[in-house]
Formats: sequence, C-alpha cells, structure tokens
Amino acid sequence: MGVHELTLRNFRLFSEFVFVPDPHAVTVLISPNGTGKTSVLEAIYALATAASFRTSVASDMIRIHEPIADIHGVLFHFERRVQVDLTLTRGARGTTKRMLVNGQRPGSRAELSEVLPLTVFTPEGVDLVRGGPEHRRQFLTTLLTDVDPSAADSVERFHRVLAQRNALLRSLDATRSSPGEEGELELWSHELAEAGELLVMRREALLSQLTPLVAQFYEQLARGEDRVELTYEKSWTGPLAGALNGALRDDRYRGYTSVGPHRDDVRVLLSGRDARRQSSQGEQRSLALAWRLAGHELVKRSRGVDPLLLLDDVFSELDPQRADRLMELLPVGQTFVTTATALPAKLSPAVVVDLTAVTA
Repeated sequence: MGVHELTLRNFRLFSEFVFVPDPHAVTVLISPNGTGKTSVLEAIYALATAASFRTSVASDMIRIHEPIADIHGVLFHFERRVQVDLTLTRGARGTTKRMLVNGQRPGSRAELSEVLPLTVFTPEGVDLVRGGPEHRRQFLTTLLTDVDPSAADSVERFHRVLAQRNALLRSLDATRSSPGEEGELELWSHELAEAGELLVMRREALLSQLTPLVAQFYEQLARGEDRVELTYEKSWTGPLAGALNGALRDDRYRGYTSVGPHRDDVRVLLSGRDARRQSSQGEQRSLALAWRLAGHELVKRSRGVDPLLLLDDVFSELDPQRADRLMELLPVGQTFVTTATALPAKLSPAVVVDLTAVTA
C-alpha cells in the first residue's frame, strides 16, 4: 500500500508538480531550504487527514495570489486502487476544503486514516515532549483513530457535544437563565460526561499499550538506562459528571467548559524527572522519536499494515550516532525523506528527486 502518484496545483510554491515515488521503499527529496520539500510531505499528510502538520490556517497551503489549490493522489490500499482529491478554495470568510475519495465525500476521518495511515517525524516533533498538553492530546487522538478507525466515532461525538455545551454557555446570562436553558445545559452536561468518560477510557487503554514501546525505542535510541514513565493526568477528580457540576458556576462566567478530556495531559518522566522541564534537548528529541516509533508500531500490529513514514529534515537535528540508530529502527514500507544536507550513510534511497529547479 502507499502513494503511487501525487499531483499538486497551486499548492504552496508549486504551480504544478507531478511526483511518482517508489511505492515500497525510500524516496528522498533533496534541495536547499525554501524549495518546497516539506510542502510535498505536507500534501501527502493532507491527503490522509484533510489538514496540515505545519499550520492551522488552511489558506497558507494555497499558492499566493491564487484562489484554489488542488492535491490529487493515487493510492493503493492492499490491492485496491484509491483516488483521493483535496481542493482548497480561498473565500472572503475563510478557506473551504472539499475532500473526495473515489469521487465520494468521506464520512469521517476514519475513512481517510484507514486508506492512508502515516507517521510524521519533523524537527518540531520534539514539542510532543517539551510543548504544552495540546500536543500530547492531539497525538493520542490521532493515534486512537489510526490504531482503530472505529474510535473516530467516540472522538467526534465528544468534540461535537463539547462544542454544543460551549455554545450554550456563551449564550447564557452568567447569573440567571430560563428553565428551558437550564434543562438544555443539564442535557449537554450529561452527554459530555458520558462521551468524555468513554474517550478517557480509550486514551488510557492506548497509553498502557504505548508506554512499554516508548520505553523500548527510547532505550534503543539513547542507549541509556533511564526509565520512561507515561502517566495520564485528568483535569478533574471523581466522576466527570460531578466535576462538570462543580465547575458549572465558573464555566458560566467564562463561557466555556473548563474540565474534561480536552484539558487533560500526559506526564512524561525520565527516571523520575519531568522530561518537559528537566531533560536535555537530546533526551527530549529521543523521547519524541520514541513516541512516534511506538505509535507506528501499534498501528502496524493492530491493522496489519505498515503506515507511511514522512521524515522531514529529521537528520539535521540528530547527532550521527542517533541518526544511525534511528535508521536501524525505521520499519519497512514506503518512506519519504527530505534533506538539504548529506544523508546518513545507512540510508539507501530507491528514488532521489531534486526540487531545486521545480519551484525556481
């Protein structure tokens, strides 16, 4: 499985670019910085997620002065040919996205992740360890649906109910409301508690599978004896329904829900030290890579497929020893690598594409 053809039109720096990678091995994109290497990986990521790993502003992906950008991909899911098309249209009120899979709109993100599961390594990936809680929550959410596409229903239900409750909180008077409004708030609070407890249960089960793999990969990357511990930290105590009720007065004044899975975190310890604040950059980077490798392995075990690997300028951030160890740990399957410098000696690409003249 994997990407067999990629066509970009008015995407980032590209007016038009057709790319045919090796479907089973390593394809390297090599050129100076600022020539579109990362944009190619971003486009592949967008085919799998309808989003970007670089920006939350969809219009950033559209070429300057152009109204529309298109990404066209031909993929193979086992023996099945799949065509994915993503169109981004710039408008006065924002950018709209239109995703088609074999000419039909996908029902959920699960349909996309089922066709094209992937793992991304970027220099910014270290934020998974040293960044704020949102990075770790997003990692778990994405991995949940990659490991089990049916989990997308739980994720989408929680976020839908949270949005409804927050919208109601914003519309209420902070000190008084009608019986009808109170009844509606009680309903959404009940729904949120139920959906939130289920989502946390899924996250905790996933983390229990992930932790030993993270520890294993970290030991292989760092060649140290530090003990890795990952602990799920809820933003409340006791049942979520009780916590929502206890925070209700504050939530009404603030206009949003202050407790729940959307405020949770994962605490990362390295031999008892808080890895976010008390570990070196090298330790943090190795931990972040170990998280990604562990997630990749979980998807492979649960789905019986090798997710795509996107390695964006990763080796420039690693010392030669860690780069060689990472090469030894990379799983088989289709891999895309970008670099502006020399590749590790142990990397043997099947295809090398020089983008220097493409966006000139």
